[in-house]
Amino acid sequence: MKQEEFNELFRQRTKKLALTIIKITSPLKYSDALGVIRKQLIRASTSVASNFRAVCRSRSDREKFSKLCIVVEEADETPFWIEMIIAGEFLAKEEMSDIEQEADEILKVMSAYKKRLYDDLNKSPDHLIT
Repeated sequence: MKQEEFNELFRQRTKKLALTIIKITSPLKYSDALGVIRKQLIRASTSVASNFRAVCRSRSDREKFSKLCIVVEEADETPFWIEMIIAGEFLAKEEMSDIEQEADEILKVMSAYKKRLYDDLNKSPDHLIT
């Protein structure tokens, strides 16, 4: 798959995940506990989508790596908040299983992308990241 195709695919996937999370959590009845979890889950998932867009527009490999680090961090946080919404019994595991699977897949892909970019940057002495 070409880089442009990969970028477009994951721009769409990350955006779709964020929108799905917003749509599934927004109708839930408010409580203080749910409010915190919902806000964090929406914040993390939308951050993945917006920061991946920034990765695609980066001006250098170092800038791309920096933004990708944020994507991976937020992509790692998203499944945590999904687990919390399930553990708190605000939504059933069955309702969240597709969302949980997609969040995990995005995390795995972005982590692998980050590692590959890190390795590529460190092949050249003038690009070393410490």
